[in-house]
Amino acid sequence: MAYRVKTYTLREEAEENGTRYFISFRDGQGGYHELEVSEQFFIEFRQMERRNRNLLQSDERHKEFFELSDEVLNKRARVTPKGVDELIMEQERSELLHRTIAALPEIQRRRFLLYYEYDFNYYEIAAMEHCTASSVGKSITRAKEKIRAQMKKYLCP
Repeated sequence: MAYRVKTYTLREEAEENGTRYFISFRDGQGGYHELEVSEQFFIEFRQMERRNRNLLQSDERHKEFFELSDEVLNKRARVTPKGVDELIMEQERSELLHRTIAALPEIQRRRFLLYYEYDFNYYEIAAMEHCTASSVGKSITRAKEKIRAQMKKYLCP
């Protein structure tokens, strides 16, 4: 963060009979001047310096956000937005997956969806369908193989 060069210097001198306050600066012709100022003036000047520094820092923070383009914001984002081509490919894959699942035999489709979509385990599905857990597992494995083969056929010609 770049600050403007100060054109003056504030200093204080501690002496036996109290503290003296000075401000030194160069005038427009390059001449050096040093003035003794009151304590109140010195304190006000220091507070003004702090307010100006805080204002400059605030301006810098807001200026940065003001100047950010969509491209820069997207680069800074944790999750970058997907491109149009990615979105289209993703939608086509999803439609293909749904069509492939719909084409499965009814028992395989039902068991596959119960397992993957509704998070039931083999034993719970077997209890619902009055069969063994191994037959449910085989049915789901066969459904996965069919889906994988169908997806591979369309996505990797």
